[in-house]
Amino acid sequence: MSNLSIYKSEAGEREIQRAYREALDSWPVPAAHVRVPTREGETFVVVSGPAGAPPLLLLHGSGANTAMWQGDVAAWSRHFRVHALDLIGEPGLSAPSRPPLGSEAYARWLDDVLAGLGITEITIVGTSLGGWMALDYATRRPERITRLALLCPGGVGRQKMGWLAKALLLRPFGAWGMRRSAGAVAGLSAPQFRAALDAVTLTFTHFTPRTERLPIFSDEALGRLRMPVLVMVGDRDAMFDSAETARRVRRCVPHATVELLPGVGHAILDQTESVLRFLR
Repeated sequence: MSNLSIYKSEAGEREIQRAYREALDSWPVPAAHVRVPTREGETFVVVSGPAGAPPLLLLHGSGANTAMWQGDVAAWSRHFRVHALDLIGEPGLSAPSRPPLGSEAYARWLDDVLAGLGITEITIVGTSLGGWMALDYATRRPERITRLALLCPGGVGRQKMGWLAKALLLRPFGAWGMRRSAGAVAGLSAPQFRAALDAVTLTFTHFTPRTERLPIFSDEALGRLRMPVLVMVGDRDAMFDSAETARRVRRCVPHATVELLPGVGHAILDQTESVLRFLR
């Protein structure tokens, strides 16, 4: 699959890759860049932290890449061997492959990634689409997951599509419209999130996101989560019904810790220490 299937132009792809490589150059801790061959194509992984520490896997959200973990990795890599990977089909350095979300393809892909990294059991932190992929893997391979931390995960509460109509209304307004809709959807309109909003705006100017709805996990699938689980959702999430996510997790995974964050949108930032307390 050519990269142009996920980018609007070759120039746009170069622009996103340039910004990403700059972010990798300013990674806050020493890191190795690993390329793992998988049945879906090559997967790019940034590995940080002590070699003998317990392994931690980070799965970013849609329209993002490993750079989104820059604010977390210094703290987490003191205690874990952190593997931040670029999801396939997203604007990182992994293959542009996008198999159907309702299939076992993503679990098999993660099997290949973990095998390539020499990992049998893993703790996972996933956000949004990465949260969906973490849940998909944990419900299919529960014996392999030691802990599961999910930030605004997809696949539990209803996926809202109203934001898409608003974003399309703003499209004719060019860069301003793109910035306005990205800020509203991600909940990044506050001044302290300017850098994060810049990154999101750049990406969605040149990148074609997935449009298929995330499959919803059944009660029975969620009931397979026997490992310790943390779920953090914002009560102003424009993309997923957070109240429903919280309600279903509390009902189906009674041992889970569920935090509904007041005044927070889809992007859950500044939770490094809260997540670390759970991971440890």
